[in-house]
Amino acid sequence: MSSCPERRLGRLGRAGLTLLALLSAGAVWAQATAYPGIGRAATPQEVRAWDIDVRPDFKGLPKGSGSVARGQVVWEAQCASCHGIFGESNEVFSPLVGGTTAADIKTGRVARLTDPGFPGRTTLMKVATVSTLWDYIHRAMPWNAPKSLSADDVYAVTAFLLNLGGVVPDDFTMSDANIAEVQARMPNRNGMTTNHGLWPGRSLGNGGKPDVRATACMASCATEPTVASFLPDFARNQHGNLAEQQRLVGSQLGADTTRPPGAGARPAAAGGTAAPGPSAAGQAALALARQHNCLACHGVDNKVVGPGLREVARKHAGRADAVAYLVSRIKGGGQGVWGAIPMPAQTLSDADAQAIAQWLADGARP
Repeated sequence: MSSCPERRLGRLGRAGLTLLALLSAGAVWAQATAYPGIGRAATPQEVRAWDIDVRPDFKGLPKGSGSVARGQVVWEAQCASCHGIFGESNEVFSPLVGGTTAADIKTGRVARLTDPGFPGRTTLMKVATVSTLWDYIHRAMPWNAPKSLSADDVYAVTAFLLNLGGVVPDDFTMSDANIAEVQARMPNRNGMTTNHGLWPGRSLGNGGKPDVRATACMASCATEPTVASFLPDFARNQHGNLAEQQRLVGSQLGADTTRPPGAGARPAAAGGTAAPGPSAAGQAALALARQHNCLACHGVDNKVVGPGLREVARKHAGRADAVAYLVSRIKGGGQGVWGAIPMPAQTLSDADAQAIAQWLADGARP
């Protein structure tokens, strides 16, 4: 039989546990009802799905590995259409590789960053941490299907990119186990500084020194100039109707450049009703184009990376085999018809490709 002090201690222990449970339940209830009727707490699985960033100390880096040779295969299939076979990119994207030397790898400072005569600044010249490359490729690439690369493929692509810059050899296999060794060879690893007045300022020991100094004008200040601009008549509709290229809501609306200056908006259709909206077929085709990321590179009326979709429709309007030809171009990709920038092959169903091609062959009407 237990003694009285032991029984009292047991009762006190049980009471303490009960109080702790009540406090915990109260904290959970308070957290859940901080915004009554709005949302819910994220589950651990949901948090893990979003928590994919990789820090410079490699916290968050998943296990895996990838060779330079494997990276070349992935690069040519998924990356080269935008960034070039050798990372030289094209007229749309900035070059990734170039401007670094073996001496930079030894010192950790890219000498050409301070050379005003050097014609450009590539990614490998500027980036200081290999985790930045890995993290960005992992979360944002390829452009038309972000987050679709496996961890092993990200290791491989990162290794291939660094191999193009001479940072790692041809037979190198990059992994979570040796990524710190790669960091020690980054050409601009010593080029990042915290000696500035930006966030987080003093917390990094830089004294919060401002980057700029200015003296406010308080007397005899120069009159602020008035700047005005206008659209010359000869250029008014050179690149299509601005009203169709701007958002339909908000304070900044594009002018109807198909009409003379001051003519206002195009009048409503006969009978006092608004002009007819997009057809069901046009809406369905545009929905498919958005679903398959076509509008990432093609505007409807304007060029983005590739030509506008209506421009494509006008080019092939007279072809008897327009639908079959357009299906083959959508599915197989290609280069040279619209310039030097290649269009990668698209992985969509035959039915969706047929629907988009038919809409283009019909003139891409709204």
